[in-house]
Amino acid sequence: MQKQSVKFILIIIIGVVMLGIFKNLFGQKDNTELKEVLTDNAYLVDVRTPSEFASGSVKGAVNIPLDKISGQLSKFKGKKNIVVFCRSGNRSSQAKSILEKNGFQNVVNGGTWQNVNSLISNN
Repeated sequence: MQKQSVKFILIIIIGVVMLGIFKNLFGQKDNTELKEVLTDNAYLVDVRTPSEFASGSVKGAVNIPLDKISGQLSKFKGKKNIVVFCRSGNRSSQAKSILEKNGFQNVVNGGTWQNVNSLISNN
């Protein structure tokens, strides 16, 4: 009887974890903060590779690949709001973390470049 209880609890835990993963992957992203920042002349930074950037990006964005962020911190100084984005939101999350560790607190992870682009196009 006790083994069945443990199995049941493990199945519940695994289910809750999987639900969280699926929600993060497929859930609706709350763009409230991003929308506000985009209307206030944000510094748009595409952190993908130069070849990815060349294949399409957000109008007015600059390309600073993730692996170059730490060496180009001066480009972020004095910017009121910074929006970082990429292909999936993973690299932009890392870029936001790097910038915050270097004292920039006005950074928003825009997620995908298509997400940022659609919000700008709808304004």
